[in-house]
Amino acid sequence: MYPEELRYTAEHEWVRATESGTVVFGITHFAQESLGDIVYVSLPAVGDVVGAGGACGEVESTKSVSDVYAPVGGTVVAVNDALDAAPETVNSDPYGNGWLVELTPADAAALDSLLTPGEYRALVEKA
Repeated sequence: MYPEELRYTAEHEWVRATESGTVVFGITHFAQESLGDIVYVSLPAVGDVVGAGGACGEVESTKSVSDVYAPVGGTVVAVNDALDAAPETVNSDPYGNGWLVELTPADAAALDSLLTPGEYRALVEKA
């Protein structure tokens, strides 16, 4: 449920480093399950600069609207435009086609401060 190659935040985002030096992130299985059926996703624009831990979008479900937080600071290089037509992809494939944002991190070492899969698993088991 929590892929080992990813890093995580306490706000329930996952992060994947790419070979090109960018990072891709989205919300975790736990987050999408807690939210329920996703009906709308609002994401930053390509070129936006986001701060680590800062709100950079929203995910709206049939239950509530939740902020999406940038796991690391950087410049947005891509957003998942396919979610405009199919926001429910976040529910069905949160770690794959349900990704939200790709960015160039301002500090690549910032990934080291994120939660490991084991640390994240322990966090959600307490919830």
